[in-house]
Amino acid sequence: MEPLTRRQALAGATLVGVGVPLIAACGGNSGSSGSSGTSSGTTSGSTPSGSPGAGAKAGQGIVAVGDVPVGGGVILTNPALVVTQPEAGTFKAFSSTCTHMGCTVNAVADGTIDCPCHGSRFSIDDGSVQSGPAPSPLPETAVKVVGGQVVEA
Repeated sequence: MEPLTRRQALAGATLVGVGVPLIAACGGNSGSSGSSGTSSGTTSGSTPSGSPGAGAKAGQGIVAVGDVPVGGGVILTNPALVVTQPEAGTFKAFSSTCTHMGCTVNAVADGTIDCPCHGSRFSIDDGSVQSGPAPSPLPETAVKVVGGQVVEA
């Protein structure tokens, strides 16, 4: 076997350098590619109408009650939350970042919050893992309803 030439070594280093961003890109996918099935009231990449565009502070509305379907939810980008309504009048909020590899979840369907990267699914009731590979539940954020808006408590 011949030793590597300088040109071959540089070409190999270039390929490795190109591969790093591709691998890193896997952890931050917030698009909807790879999603399957139907979604119920999913909002990805935007904030539903009737809610503030900037991150909400405690007591400020993050989404209008009417924008969160019963048995489903909406995915917000700022703040990065999934707001669900498992049953009429009960609202929950969870981080929209998957606990497996940090991907952004992209769908709320059939009682679960779904991650497009590796198939993890979380309960809309409590954020618990329904199917892996996620190792832990989505962190919950306390919310309440004030004046027709879901607000951080």
